[in-house]
Amino acid sequence: MNIIASIRIALRALRINKLRSALTMLGIIIGVAAVITMIAVGSGAQNRIEEQIKGLGTNLIILLPGSTTSGGARMGAGSRNTLTEEDAYAIQRDIPAVQAAAPALRGGGQVVAGTNNWSTIIYGITNEYFEARNWQVASGKMFDPADFTGSAKVVLLGDTVVRSLFDDADPVGQVVRIRKVPMVVIGTLEKKGQSMMGQDQDDVILMPISTARNRVLGRGSGKLRTVGSISIKVRDGESMAEAETQIRELLRQRHRIQAGQDDDFTLRNLSEILATREESSRIMGLLLAAVASVSLLVGGIGIMNIMLVSVTERTREIGLRMAVGARGRDILTQFLVEAITLALIGGFLGIAIGICSSVAIAQFAGWPVELGVEPVVLAVGFAAAIGVFFGFYPARKASLLLPIEALRYE
Repeated sequence: MNIIASIRIALRALRINKLRSALTMLGIIIGVAAVITMIAVGSGAQNRIEEQIKGLGTNLIILLPGSTTSGGARMGAGSRNTLTEEDAYAIQRDIPAVQAAAPALRGGGQVVAGTNNWSTIIYGITNEYFEARNWQVASGKMFDPADFTGSAKVVLLGDTVVRSLFDDADPVGQVVRIRKVPMVVIGTLEKKGQSMMGQDQDDVILMPISTARNRVLGRGSGKLRTVGSISIKVRDGESMAEAETQIRELLRQRHRIQAGQDDDFTLRNLSEILATREESSRIMGLLLAAVASVSLLVGGIGIMNIMLVSVTERTREIGLRMAVGARGRDILTQFLVEAITLALIGGFLGIAIGICSSVAIAQFAGWPVELGVEPVVLAVGFAAAIGVFFGFYPARKASLLLPIEALRYE
């Protein structure tokens, strides 16, 4: 008997018991659909985290001012002005592992353009900020050295600010008023999306740090030139932990902090935070896929049970076929094909339901999903493997029946 004849006989046997076949496939359908959906959701979350890493900038360390103590209570990080522009320049100059160190001043304010206005975040920066945060200018130009020395009234707008103030119009060359100070828009920033904390990174205005200090925010005048944060980008291939140690030692020396005294600054390694979050997301995705795989296991057991019942019900049929010349391997092939067919049909139906559920989750729940070819191929292969694994024992049992005993079976 050839394989085509075995498939035809197997399909006819499955059609005779449609309801039983459908119930048998149900476990496979649910399992495959669940596995595909969980993999799609897990991959989407992974890609979202990778986008956040790119948005923040790679190999990034954030340096914040230290805390202060009032009435015996320690305030949070940034409650003291302990960092200066000179600290940033010293870090970039004296630590070889550091590629860029970008000081920044941060504040908020109302920006007005024509009849539109918008409340947003204002950053005073140096050009190293673009390299440290992996940010590019979408249109227009970056700041010139003369803009910093002369505290020029020029700004770059984030995508959210552009849409809120100018709709579809080109903002480059337009004048906006920030805290009643007129500023010329010289460019717009590439869209970065949300940060890992859900903050809109495009809701921002960038200006030269000297402009922010002298004309808008008014912080740290004179020789102090204090800053609110320093973004530090470590060179590719360099150890983040070692760079962090060197930065701490340099700052303690510059700030004349004695041994045993607490740092007057705070270092935050965002790459480690994001890597931890990425690993947690990956583990959660694997756990969800493992839970979904239990349905596949249950479906496989269901196939074995139904095939064993089928062997018992069709014992006389097996005996008749063997009496007229069917060999043991023909019987084995027939029942094995039935089990594989059940698994594959359930697998394909599960794939269709899994894809639909992934699309529905992305559409209605707003969760990020990413569905590739690999999960689909894996699901089909796993379904076929289940059919072979759980169908082999019943098929083997049927092939070992003796014709006379099978014919006498009631």
